[in-house]
Amino acid sequence: MNKSMIVGTVLGIGIATAGGAIASYQLLKEPTHAEVVKTEPLTKQIQIPHEECRDETVVRQKPVKDEHRIAGKAIGAVVGGVLGHQVGGGSGKKVATVAGAVAGGYAGDRVQDNMQKNNTYTTTEQVCNTVYETREEITGYNVTYRLNDEEATVKMTYDPGQRIPVKDGQLVLAPAADAVQ
Repeated sequence: MNKSMIVGTVLGIGIATAGGAIASYQLLKEPTHAEVVKTEPLTKQIQIPHEECRDETVVRQKPVKDEHRIAGKAIGAVVGGVLGHQVGGGSGKKVATVAGAVAGGYAGDRVQDNMQKNNTYTTTEQVCNTVYETREEITGYNVTYRLNDEEATVKMTYDPGQRIPVKDGQLVLAPAADAVQ
């Protein structure tokens, strides 16, 4: 055997041995990331209150100055008494005057009551109601991942993207400081 053949054989064996060592190191090396298979957002419905207002036209009764309608009763009683006094004669005249005054007082009370009820004004008022808007809010994510040819699911507070970092064989679930959320 010649010298170059021996050197070549030794070099070949050495390179093959080194290549095998590197390959086995790669197989034994711990993974640095788990592959994300699926991400499902977790949501909840929230209700947001806000106020909606509109202008409405309303009819209001003007304030009443004579609540007991004394003016209507008095004027009605006087007019009724005068008219009753015109009827009949003698003692019948007194009865007719009293009856006219009573009927006139009642009629005057009713007339003043109707006048007060119809004494109104129209105004515009703002009417407001609380209305709720329903919206879905993402509260987290169910993430299915693959690590060492095994699939599992974990709940996370953020969407991890395509990979989840692994350190010492455990998932790193806290978002990186430079990650955009």
